[in-house]
Amino acid sequence: MPHGIIGWLIIGLVAGVLGKLIMPGKDPGGVIVTILLGIAGALLAKYLTPMLGLNIEDTTWQAYAAATAGAVVLLALYRLIMVRRV
Repeated sequence: MPHGIIGWLIIGLVAGVLGKLIMPGKDPGGVIVTILLGIAGALLAKYLTPMLGLNIEDTTWQAYAAATAGAVVLLALYRLIMVRRV
């Protein structure tokens, strides 16, 4: 599945939803922002995992796990930044 940028965008959509399930609560921006953070987390995972020596292109479950982890990290950072602003 993760062949090319379109595959990672689709994985990012799923990762955004999974990230919201892992980190429930009220987010500034709602579900759309969470899904966008999931897409950004997936793209972050796509480019950072090879630097860490991981080859996530081989299996789809690793791509979903890395993208979800990236989405959770970005969602946590987003919450920290938005709480300090408000």
